[in-house]
Amino acid sequence: MATTGTGDGLADETIADPADPAAALNAGLHLDKAFFGHPRGLGFLAGTELWERFSFYAMQSLLMLYMTKQLLLPANAGQVVGLATYRSLLEGLFGPMTDLALAAQTFGLYSGLILVTPLIGAWLGDRVLGRVKTITIGALLMSAGHLTMASEQAFLLALLLLILGGGCFIGNLAAQIGGLYAAEDTRRTRAFGIYLMALNVGAFMAPLVAGTMGEKLGFHWGFGAAGVGMLIGLGTYLLGRRHMPPDMIARGQKPPKLTRAQWISVAAVIATLVPRVLLFGAAQQAYGIMVIWADTAVNRKIGGFEMPVTWILTADGILTIIGVLLANRLWDRQAKRGREPNDVVKIGLGGASIATAFVIVGLLAALPQTPIIGWLAFYLVLDFSYAWMDPPSKAIIGRYSPPSVSGMMFAFSSLFGAFGFFLLGYLGRFYEPLGPSRYFLLTAAMPAVTAVLLLVFSRPILHVLGAAEREAAGKAGPAEV
Repeated sequence: MATTGTGDGLADETIADPADPAAALNAGLHLDKAFFGHPRGLGFLAGTELWERFSFYAMQSLLMLYMTKQLLLPANAGQVVGLATYRSLLEGLFGPMTDLALAAQTFGLYSGLILVTPLIGAWLGDRVLGRVKTITIGALLMSAGHLTMASEQAFLLALLLLILGGGCFIGNLAAQIGGLYAAEDTRRTRAFGIYLMALNVGAFMAPLVAGTMGEKLGFHWGFGAAGVGMLIGLGTYLLGRRHMPPDMIARGQKPPKLTRAQWISVAAVIATLVPRVLLFGAAQQAYGIMVIWADTAVNRKIGGFEMPVTWILTADGILTIIGVLLANRLWDRQAKRGREPNDVVKIGLGGASIATAFVIVGLLAALPQTPIIGWLAFYLVLDFSYAWMDPPSKAIIGRYSPPSVSGMMFAFSSLFGAFGFFLLGYLGRFYEPLGPSRYFLLTAAMPAVTAVLLLVFSRPILHVLGAAEREAAGKAGPAEV
């Protein structure tokens, strides 16, 4: 193993055999407990993710409103470079679309593609540039994309920059968390919970800051705030580099062949990721079509003040943080009694919670006007599901993925989320013919089916994962379920 300084002040790179698990850790790094019982690096990674999610949720909270209220209006649509060709292409694939259907399809494609490109970003991080440089490039591209949204003519270019930047950034950042912990360290799932809380601080801030600026001052102000947030995130990441695992770059050599046990691990991890398609396809409706529905269907008046529709996403962030805190506390108590559910079961219970949330909003949507407290109840149930869905899924990847492809496996996680967004975009065409109530009830069916499948097959999946892990480590013993 050779260690070389980059000379640019960003980080040191380690060019090593990525099949060596020990090379993923600095000496004693996994023993660090300075950040609330976790390594210091987790704090900097979580802080970076906070600002990346601020920029992402700023975009997400404004995109549908921006397209339906401004960009796609006849007076503006003709000025957007390439929009007519883009629309013709989509209609050639999926049939004629209303402006709302086009906006939903674009929302789904943008959100999905930003989760597909991490496959390329993971390859760059693992094999070409290293994670530090790849993440830096991603942050700069995303900042440029948000700032380019100031020009309506360059709307499609802005989306492209955001998609490419997200690909470089997303998978590489999350993959570094795994390198902070030893394989048997049970803090890993809690670490991803902390990561999720930081994420939702960003989700809390985005609609309050960028959403308000977008609705009250102009959409371009909100997009600009997202770009500034992305630059702050980059600064946070670079500041904490010395507390993170060294870059592992396999330059000039073929990737090591996976063993039989490692291939089994990869297949079993992917089996836990497939349900993300239906889970994402349902849950993310809360930030697309539902915002358009709530803009006219929810009574948002508090006294003489009408709350901006994006403000509900501030409550969304707060409730998710509370949900993670409660879940972590519950799991700690259950672990002490030996009754903590395994991570696959946790994901299944998260799916059941998502289904319940959409049943609630489907029933509320049948009312002449939905009270804001009812809409808030939907987010309460939905947000509590995220603690049971996201950290356990990442913990499975972090523990069972072979070290040489860990970045790629996190990218696969994003890929299945992307398929969920593509599904979301396609389903948007049924919103107008079905009506809100039936549409949301149909949405509830997807996570309900997923929950049943995960709960039924959790033990076989974990049996395979445990057996493959023991074979790779040369150990024997009963499977851990």
